Amino acid sequence: MSLLDALREDLGVRSVKDGCSPQGQCGCCTVLIDGAARVACVTPVRRAAGRSVVTADGLDPEVSGRLVGAFVKHGASQCGFCTPGIICRLSALGAAPTVAQVETALLAHLCRCTGWRTIVDAACSDHPAGLTTSGADRTPSLEASARRAEIEGGTAQNTGAEIVKGRGRFADDGAPPGCLVAVPDGHGGWSVGETLAEARAAFGKVQGRRSGQELSYPLDVPPGEWDLTLQTTWVEPAYLEPDASWCLPGGEPAHAAGNGGAFGGKMASAAPAAARELADRYGRPVRVVFSREDVVKIGPKRPPIAAGVRSDGTGILRIAAAAGVAPAIRAVAPGLDLEEVDVNGPAVSAAVRAAGWAEAAVLMTALHGGPTAKVAAPDGGRAEAEVRVDEAGQPTSVAVRVSCGDPLDEVVLRSFVTGAAHMALGWVCSEAIAVGADGVPADLTIRSFGILRARDTPPITVTIERSGAGVRPTNGSDAAFAAVAAAIWMAQGRPPRWPTTRGRTS
Repeated sequence: MSLLDALREDLGVRSVKDGCSPQGQCGCCTVLIDGAARVACVTPVRRAAGRSVVTADGLDPEVSGRLVGAFVKHGASQCGFCTPGIICRLSALGAAPTVAQVETALLAHLCRCTGWRTIVDAACSDHPAGLTTSGADRTPSLEASARRAEIEGGTAQNTGAEIVKGRGRFADDGAPPGCLVAVPDGHGGWSVGETLAEARAAFGKVQGRRSGQELSYPLDVPPGEWDLTLQTTWVEPAYLEPDASWCLPGGEPAHAAGNGGAFGGKMASAAPAAARELADRYGRPVRVVFSREDVVKIGPKRPPIAAGVRSDGTGILRIAAAAGVAPAIRAVAPGLDLEEVDVNGPAVSAAVRAAGWAEAAVLMTALHGGPTAKVAAPDGGRAEAEVRVDEAGQPTSVAVRVSCGDPLDEVVLRSFVTGAAHMALGWVCSEAIAVGADGVPADLTIRSFGILRARDTPPITVTIERSGAGVRPTNGSDAAFAAVAAAIWMAQGRPPRWPTTRGRTS
């Protein structure tokens, strides 16, 4: 038994999160063992015998209060799934760590929401040289903060100190005691047991790995004379909370997106429907829990594209067929002929962040180059971005200006825009997964997705245009996502394939 299983499954300690199931790669289950930060999912419980184990719930109140307060002030937590583990690790650094110390500590963690820089700011807030990006004092109400978070995330999302502590109403955290546990069996059905370990053992879960396979590009650039071309491959949304749900017999299942939108990746999750069906079948409460490998194999990906564009904005955009993807693409690039193509590969979804239209906006913006990328999103948000790169094409600084109506809470908005900028840099430079000839994802570990680490994420400066109270608030982070993607691509010279700087491209 792992220490994570002992804490979550036997003792019901929900602040310790299971993000990689267990790969030892996300840091969400970090605890302190005799004062040293350890990843609980790959620590056998026998190694903790006779030793002190402290979770985020048991940290010294003064230390915890200081860190939680700093995270709230700087917007360093969004969904809050990764935050308790990060808080545990940072608590061991003392009151005023340097940026370098924090970035080194964060190598053991992944955060998909915040873009790292707000976390570094929060951790270093007592250090004289600690600020790495622009910030603002928090004055709005929690209601305004939650409303801005919902607009950016696409579904209900809470903010504040309880979220930093990992109490974001995540689906699996709220399951009542005594549930049967169901996991995907790899054949379209469900393996059911009295415990998570039993359900996984009955299925024979295979530990995920990074395949080492070259990336594939499922769509060819359309034939023709083009001034600009682009091919992309399979990209994992990479939300940290694996799909989960639970349901009572005859009841309504818990929503898979507990505190945040999972970048659209959970909009059609199979977990809630399965929880309801199995609870009715067995006449008992049922938890449905995906492993990280399940998420990669079953969850939808960003649709790959291949495009050719002329200098007048006309051309052809081929995209892996995804229901509902066309209208937004036509809104930002009316001159492109759209070809939706069925491809052999994992499921794709138009619900994934700005799917299709962001690629189209990048192409339109990059046609004529220039130091600044300007993007208007279909829903009204606007963003401008400029990215500087070094000789190897790696980003060294990002500046984003966003206009999206009434900011409601500038700290929350800045956090989402920073996170979108970080995601855009990774999307263009490093993010992708290998897919086999059978169409099944081959890269199943969370570290194989290519997410930029804190150490590799440059300073990100966000400027918010103040439209004033009463102006309808719209999503700003999606426009920032597309603008930063265009800006980094232009700064790199517009290479024809993404990811641009990852060593395994083919």
